[in-house]
Amino acid sequence: MDQWATVIVSDEPRFSLNTDSRRTFIWREPGTRYLPSNVREIDHYGGGGLMVWAGIMLDGRTPLHVFERGTVTGSRYRDEILGPYVRLFRGTVGPAFILKDDNARPHRALLVDEFLESVDIRRMDWPARSPVPNPIEHVWDALVRAIATRNPLREPSRK
Repeated sequence: MDQWATVIVSDEPRFSLNTDSRRTFIWREPGTRYLPSNVREIDHYGGGGLMVWAGIMLDGRTPLHVFERGTVTGSRYRDEILGPYVRLFRGTVGPAFILKDDNARPHRALLVDEFLESVDIRRMDWPARSPVPNPIEHVWDALVRAIATRNPLREPSRK
């Protein structure tokens, strides 16, 4: 357990803000059978999505960061996450600090590697398709459940 005390585990999921009416609307061409190739589900309830980031440690956590519109790129990851959050945790923990992120493309950008090296942050190696789930997945599941209990008509889901 001591070896995990210096590791921050992070992730940035996308949450769907679509409402779930628990009804399936189906469209098919008039005169066609209900074959799978002829059926398309239609969602009449728009809502979009939201991407967030957070990090957890055995004895701490970062604030939840909400990405404003657009895609998370290597430069956004560096400027919005690594600089303001991860670098500060590294300063508090000291040289034993380790970052555990996933293998998302923005995390592996050259400018991210250069930044991490410049601020002396080590990364934990983690296989892209690891059979062991990222511990922060439990946090996201709890967040989805908590949001659903506050607003039962709108149940967000992870994409």
